[in-house]
Amino acid sequence: MTQPPNQPPQGGFGAPQDPPPGGGFGPPQTPPPPQGPPAGAPQPGYGYPQQPLQQPGSYTSGPYASGPYGQPQQPGPYGQPGYGYPQPQFPGAPGTPPGGSGSRNPFKGRPALVAGAAVAALLVIGGTVWAVSGDDGKKDEKPVAKQTDDPKPDTSGGAPVNPGDGSGDGGEDPENLNEGRKDGESKVLWYKEAPDAPGSGADAPGMWITDRTAVKAAYKELSAYNVGDGKPTWKTIAFPQKICSVTAQKTSDDKVVIAYMSGSSDRAKCNQLQLVDLDTGEKGWTAKVDDGELFDSALSIEMSLTGNTLMVGRSQSGTAYDVRTGKKMFDAKRYGDAACFPAAFAGGERLIQVASCGAGGDNAHDEVRELDPKTGKVKWTYAYEKGWRVERAFSVDPVVIYATKDEDGDKKAWNIAAFTAGGTLRSQVAVDENFDPGCGWAILARDLQGCQGVVVEGDTLYLPTEATTGANEIVAISLDNGKERWRQSSPAQESMVPMKAEDGKLIAYVEPSYNAGGQVVALPLTGGSHKPAELMQNPQGVADIENSFFSKAIDWVDGRFYISTTRLTGNDESKEKLMLAYGK
Repeated sequence: MTQPPNQPPQGGFGAPQDPPPGGGFGPPQTPPPPQGPPAGAPQPGYGYPQQPLQQPGSYTSGPYASGPYGQPQQPGPYGQPGYGYPQPQFPGAPGTPPGGSGSRNPFKGRPALVAGAAVAALLVIGGTVWAVSGDDGKKDEKPVAKQTDDPKPDTSGGAPVNPGDGSGDGGEDPENLNEGRKDGESKVLWYKEAPDAPGSGADAPGMWITDRTAVKAAYKELSAYNVGDGKPTWKTIAFPQKICSVTAQKTSDDKVVIAYMSGSSDRAKCNQLQLVDLDTGEKGWTAKVDDGELFDSALSIEMSLTGNTLMVGRSQSGTAYDVRTGKKMFDAKRYGDAACFPAAFAGGERLIQVASCGAGGDNAHDEVRELDPKTGKVKWTYAYEKGWRVERAFSVDPVVIYATKDEDGDKKAWNIAAFTAGGTLRSQVAVDENFDPGCGWAILARDLQGCQGVVVEGDTLYLPTEATTGANEIVAISLDNGKERWRQSSPAQESMVPMKAEDGKLIAYVEPSYNAGGQVVALPLTGGSHKPAELMQNPQGVADIENSFFSKAIDWVDGRFYISTTRLTGNDESKEKLMLAYGK
């Protein structure tokens, strides 16, 4: 394929480490763009692009790190080690551990450690307590339910919850987080203490908010709290082993799927599935994820929901289940002459698959596919040129894909491409900027939907810039032509990141500082010169707690702001918080 002509500088996710004499960013790299289908007979569903991608920008990346709203840098709740065929680890590439001094890191955060695990928990069925044990990685063994001597169910609701004033069942942590609250500041409606975790730490993946319940997973527990006062809405579910994956999405009737380990040994697998109703705590079907063919293991998995289809991704394949019944629907397997295997999936309004093809050979490349969530039939395929690695799906409807290509030294070329409903190229981002979309670590996993600081609404992509000196900005980018529509500066010196679009406005979160709590603000989707409208100003007295989560989940629902950690430190000396709810 012919190289694209040189274009004006188009920026990237970080400035070059070694700028040319006199400063500046220097000329952009001109890597070959993503291509159409490879030579040879196309696979079913191939969609040939109507035009080649233009020249992407470039950047020098230090290693990816968790942004302030991303997941843990080490194996995390949505990207577990082993998911996806092992990719070469380039200096500074996503998944590479932090390098030495001098490496600039546009995706900020700190590494997290792999959690330990215990061996047993209690399962309550019909008011009777049952002991459930995992298979500990042993072949052909299934969890066994045995009635215990104590038939009394655990109704404690797990770790204590406190209203913001320190009253309630707070146990040994009766803090009044609203003490000294100033006029105009929100109040802490309630907070939840973190449960005990191993000294090496533990994952606390996911956070789901329904009309009445806030649900949070942590280590081996799933707890639910009333959104208004924080009182437990149903008893905490204790899993026999640590939670290893969750569906970030919930079904239309507020159900999620939780995956937990089969045991605590090194051979244990992330293959035990449990459906849970978020409003009632009722447990539905269970299933065990089988291994695939040779080297295709369920040591770790990723899960996503598209309608009633639960897609479970193994290391080199995927299996779809009917989320209503737990019955298997179809498999996504290796395909094509180039030996393409599914490396990651993204769910939501559409089911998107990323495949890795060629296994390091001359025809090595990535492909993006849309699958019919009911049958697994391929709707379209788009093939990227050799060297390009699809890292993230910023959106699945419309499809917006972020890919990188290794350049000389620690430099990386990047490309953000939008696609039509038929899988042809729509546009690519052509904005000269350093963005910080708050993406979590992806080791061997792609973790396609691991970026929280990015919003796509209609025909516009909203991305936050990296904060260097002073306030950062949110940039609105047209998906029709890749050009900037407008940008808005943060109302404070701290970073502002988009959370969601609602009621014709972009809802954004402004990080807390040492002398001020965080803010929730609203911007018109159409832009303008108006200062962001303040929806909530969090209290300064809680800013240190609000700012303490190095890896967190945030949400704005019905006028309340929720923040929770996605990684427990396991430090018994500190009064670690798991989740806080703010309101007026």
